[in-house]
Amino acid sequence: RTCTPVDIRLGELWPLLGFATPGVLARAVRFHLRFAGRIAPEPAPQASRRLRRLVAPFLLRRTKAEVLADLPPRTEIVHEVVPGSKERALLEALRQQAEDSVQQAMAGGAGAAPGQAQMHILAALTRLRRAACDPRLVAPELGLVGAKVQEFERLALELVAGRHKALVFSQFTDFLALLRDRLDAAGLRHQYLDGSTPMAQRTQRVNAFQAGDGDFFLISLKAGGFGLNLTMADYVIIADPWWNPAAEDQASGRAHRIGQQRPVTVYRLVTQGSIEERIVKLHHHKRALADGVLAGQDGGGTGAVMDAATMLALLRGEGTADE
Repeated sequence: RTCTPVDIRLGELWPLLGFATPGVLARAVRFHLRFAGRIAPEPAPQASRRLRRLVAPFLLRRTKAEVLADLPPRTEIVHEVVPGSKERALLEALRQQAEDSVQQAMAGGAGAAPGQAQMHILAALTRLRRAACDPRLVAPELGLVGAKVQEFERLALELVAGRHKALVFSQFTDFLALLRDRLDAAGLRHQYLDGSTPMAQRTQRVNAFQAGDGDFFLISLKAGGFGLNLTMADYVIIADPWWNPAAEDQASGRAHRIGQQRPVTVYRLVTQGSIEERIVKLHHHKRALADGVLAGQDGGGTGAVMDAATMLALLRGEGTADE
């Protein structure tokens, strides 16, 4: 039994079944040659069908909707944030700078170790993601307050006026700190949790929120992906979209679970014209892998770790393969 998402990459299926049913998928190298290396880069219906026939007898997949038929509905909204002219210019300048840097690294890296180009591009993409959250995370000397922080405050005031409570998730703890400062300035009560929070305080803050102490609970991705029951919240704010949509689903599941009596609304805050827009477009590709292997579909989802070409296309602002 596992609740681990397998829609990041197909290779994650091997250790799960290798532990539960040794020998079914053969050795890891052979599994990659027969399945992961063929299905992930591009659609391979025949290999997908063979893999489903192998794993089907050992999988029992039940979605939350099937298990919890009485669970209130969940609505997901991509909430677009429009940056000002200065912020937009900064985002584009950073993108061009990152692209130039990566191209130089790739041009001079003929003898570099495998994966070095991908790591360089991933670092550039991460910097762009942080800039899309707030310019102060990458260029604090400018003192430019991002549109997303301002929109978050407006949304927070609106939720409190409507007597709602919300969970707020981010992958970056320094961005959570900026959001927390905004709540403090507005006089809005909140709880906070990240990976450095001691277990005793973690439990105390969860219980306090469930008892009504605080309208918002700010949580880092690593601290809040599992093990939390926060059904007092009926809104979830994903402050920055993540590469893996299953991780977002796990986060929103902290509110949308047994004991929830109200419909749950999930907001994804996405900065217009930034790398975040392209991350959201990639989400359906990642979901396609789990659907194809576990649900019996032939979709050719891109479950592999992104190669350098795909990552560079994201950096350049180019569309995904199916656009």
